[in-house]
Amino acid sequence: MLPDAVRRGERVPHGGEPDRDVLDFSANTNPETPDGVEEVYTGALEQSRRYPDDDYPEFRTAAAEFVGCEPDRVIPTSGGLAAIRLAIEVTLEEDETALVPYPSFGEYAREVRLQGATPQFVRHDDLLEVGVDLLADVDLAVVCTPNNPTGTAADPDALEAFAVRCAEAGTTLLVDEAFLGFTDLRSAATFDHENVIVARSLTKLFGLPGLRAGFAVASGERRDALETARRAWSLGTPATRVGTYCLRQEAFVRETRERVASERERMRRALERRFDVSHSDAPYLVCDVGDRSVSGVLESAREDGVAVRDATTFRGLDSHVRVAVKDRESNERLLAALDAPVNGETTDR
Repeated sequence: MLPDAVRRGERVPHGGEPDRDVLDFSANTNPETPDGVEEVYTGALEQSRRYPDDDYPEFRTAAAEFVGCEPDRVIPTSGGLAAIRLAIEVTLEEDETALVPYPSFGEYAREVRLQGATPQFVRHDDLLEVGVDLLADVDLAVVCTPNNPTGTAADPDALEAFAVRCAEAGTTLLVDEAFLGFTDLRSAATFDHENVIVARSLTKLFGLPGLRAGFAVASGERRDALETARRAWSLGTPATRVGTYCLRQEAFVRETRERVASERERMRRALERRFDVSHSDAPYLVCDVGDRSVSGVLESAREDGVAVRDATTFRGLDSHVRVAVKDRESNERLLAALDAPVNGETTDR
């Protein structure tokens, strides 16, 4: 990370509502957590009187089983964003170039710039079609699946074919799978390509974003670079113990996927009465409000105690909002706040 680039850098807008009296649909986190988490966390507090085991054997094993790779390929990090930063830090040098999708997570371009490198933007739905000729001129390509904020997931076969082209061009491929756990699609961690780095977040799927737990997956020289560069004790004991426990809650994951898929479809049908709603494989929906005022939609929802994400902060979106998929009762409140009830006619405010 270059000091000059840091001085020129800026923070990136995110979802998340600090007011606990407001129902937060601006952050895409599971409203449920696995049974037993509180007991695991409480038990980890006593163990926190000592430094954690910096090898993290149990966490690595649980993470590897979850994504389908060998434990020694797992690099523990304090959240998915920490895995993304670590991957970019060990990959890019000053004045190099990275292919970055848009509209997508704003931290990719920020992290690239902090390295003194240059983001080259490509539409997220065109990125997997990029050929070897263009890839030969870039050092890193980033794919987000499912993409945030649009929610579309990459076809695993198309993604692997893209990984092969990246390898041919000598380009590192960083795959951000922060929300892939909400689907049953296979992880890029199963690819047998040493140019691929995968970033995973635990805390969105398991409803614990404040815990900060995640990991990267890589092999060969890239795995060795990540392991060397990661901070010592990169996960605290509570995050390690709770993360390990959550990764093994297969029934919880299965039930979450079923609920999200069902509620997402129900919400999409209701929201389409008022907005243009994009297809999504993720626990969120992006809505084009058309000629309505985005600020007006946000303010109107907030008057009803609901926070919605302003998606105009994403490159390429100028009339959009993003809403999370929560539990049935909360989703009903959102739909009512947006005048998009499942039953009955909507009314313009």
